Amino acid sequence: MKKVLKVALVVTMVLCCSSVFAQKFGRINSQIIVVNMPEFKDAQTQLEAHTQEWAAQLETIQVEFNNKYQEFESKFDTLSDSVKQLKQKELEDLQKRYQEFQQIAQQEVQKKQMELMQPVTAKAQAAIDEVAKAGGYLVIFDETAGSLAYIDETNVVDIAPEVCAKLGVTLPAAEASPAQ
Repeated sequence: MKKVLKVALVVTMVLCCSSVFAQKFGRINSQIIVVNMPEFKDAQTQLEAHTQEWAAQLETIQVEFNNKYQEFESKFDTLSDSVKQLKQKELEDLQKRYQEFQQIAQQEVQKKQMELMQPVTAKAQAAIDEVAKAGGYLVIFDETAGSLAYIDETNVVDIAPEVCAKLGVTLPAAEASPAQ
C-alpha cells in the first residue's frame, strides 16, 4: 500500500512539474505598440491643438503684464507713491492670475491627455489580451516599465508581432526587435 502511495505521489509531482514547464510566458513593450498606432498619432495631434489653445491664452496674459509693466516703468518717476503702490499691486495680481491660469492649463492638458489616450491604450490592451488568450499564454510581461531584471529569450515569447498584426500597426525597423 505504501509503495502504491509513493508511486502515486511521484506521478502527481511529475505531472505537476511538467504542467508548470508547459506554461507559456510572453513579453511585450506596450509603449512601442501604442506610440505606433494611428489612433495615438491622432490623439497627439488633438492634444497639441488643445495645448496651443491654452498657450495662446497664457501668452495673452503675459503680453498684458508686459505692457502694463512697461507703462509703469516709463511713468515711474512721474507717479505719486499711492499710484505706484496701486500699479505694483495690479502687476502682482496679474502675475498671480498668470500663475493660477498656468496651473489650471497644466491640469486641463493632463486631463485631456488621459481622455484622449484611454481609448488608445484600451484598444492595445484588448489586442494583447486576445493574442495572449489565443496563444495560451499564462503571463505576459510588459517591458515598458523596464522593471524586468532578466528575461530568458528562449522561454519567453515576444508577442509584439502578433499584437501589431491584430492592430494593423507596422513598427519601424529599429523598434521591431528591441535589444534586451
